[in-house]
Amino acid sequence: MAIDFPLLSLLLFMPLAGALVCLVLGMGNSTAPRWVALLTAAGVFVVSLLLCLLQTPTAGWLFYEDYRWIEQFGVRYTLGLDGLSSVLILLTAFLQLLAVLVSWRQERAPGVFFALLLVLEMAAIGVLLALDLILFYLFWELMLIPMFFLIGVWGYQRRFQAAVKFFLYTLIGSLCLLLAVISLYLLHGDQTGTYTFALEALKQTELSTTQELIFFFCFMAAFVVKVPLFPFHSWLPDAHAEGPAAGSVDLAGLLLKTGVYGMIRFAFPLFPVAAQKTLPVLAGLALVGLFYAAWVAYQQVDIKRIVAFSSISHMGFVILGLAAWNQTAWEGSLLLMVNHAITTAGLFVVVAMIEQRTGSRSLDQLGGLWKSHPNMSAFFLLFCMASLGLPGLANFAGEILILIGVFTVKPLWAVIAVGGILFSATYTLRLVQGTLWGNNCEPHDKQDLHSREWLVLIPLAVLVVALGCYPQPVLDLLREPLSALLLVGGMP
Repeated sequence: MAIDFPLLSLLLFMPLAGALVCLVLGMGNSTAPRWVALLTAAGVFVVSLLLCLLQTPTAGWLFYEDYRWIEQFGVRYTLGLDGLSSVLILLTAFLQLLAVLVSWRQERAPGVFFALLLVLEMAAIGVLLALDLILFYLFWELMLIPMFFLIGVWGYQRRFQAAVKFFLYTLIGSLCLLLAVISLYLLHGDQTGTYTFALEALKQTELSTTQELIFFFCFMAAFVVKVPLFPFHSWLPDAHAEGPAAGSVDLAGLLLKTGVYGMIRFAFPLFPVAAQKTLPVLAGLALVGLFYAAWVAYQQVDIKRIVAFSSISHMGFVILGLAAWNQTAWEGSLLLMVNHAITTAGLFVVVAMIEQRTGSRSLDQLGGLWKSHPNMSAFFLLFCMASLGLPGLANFAGEILILIGVFTVKPLWAVIAVGGILFSATYTLRLVQGTLWGNNCEPHDKQDLHSREWLVLIPLAVLVVALGCYPQPVLDLLREPLSALLLVGGMP
């Protein structure tokens, strides 16, 4: 619906305002930027929560803004919020608030660091709100810049190589997306006489099957890299391993989710015929990625790389649900995507805490942390069991819905996917055994958890249990928008 007060613009530009203040204050005071970032992230979270609470389940836009921008080229400033985007924005705001807390002790150029975190949050929210393809593309590309510097400047020893790899992979995919957007704009203008980048208008463009397939592959080139889907995944483990803890939280919780969102909001509705023709290919890549990433995760010694490859495996499961193209599987995919962001963020946070205390992320040098740090170990075990899909914890509900939905249309896909879930137990149990039990390491920091760390871990743990036991509020917000998107593509 249209609103008098631009709440969506407020939500979008609050992080940018906070980032500018961080830059200014960071020149003279090393403590001020972190407080500005915390207050800004908290404000964005409050506004996003308010927008969720004001909603009633519907297939239409709950909040909508549309203004003239670059009229001579048909570009408009158009934002829209429905149940799908509101869930993902609330997730983004929550995780970014935790990312600020995780980075609280950042001493190296804190003003720039926290400014980059807030710009990244703005870009992710923009991707989830934009309904004009040029506006969407601008925010899509903007996400690349702060993440590149977060990895390349504040990362570990091989940070520059990891940052360049991330940059090149995502840039190449994004250029394919830009070419497709411009070509679709010109084709629509030739057909109708109206040159526009509006999503709803471009859905009406008449395309042959060949044209649809070409456009669809160009759009998907950007989205599958960001997910990332096998075999376009190799940038992610390096980015996680070499990036700071906040960067890993943002990668798992923000950037990967925008790839799936781009598929269901843009690629599938714009090119439904091409989408349905390529579903078996999408499912095949998802299943291969599910098994391959699990196998590689089992071979790793670095616990952060184990979590990174587990993330690729879980996202393969999410894509498999989308390939089933039915309501139950799609609801499961989006629910698993939300839950995966929370559990994986929790794992990366605890891994950072383990490294701070032991000086190592290698299974060969860890072990016995349950005895020396029982509280931290309990959180780590909880997040590992949630990632494993233990009933009553977050990931289980999404995985069950995906399996039910997939089995309805493609029983063989579901049977193979169950094998992938069982395979994932091997690397998870190895991770738990090698970190929490076994030979005792000698941590140099004997304190179990600091007060700030409790503040980060408790909300994540509460959500892991709450969404595992009662995911209905999330499903209620997702149901109508997903149903409408499926009908646009012609649900088989």
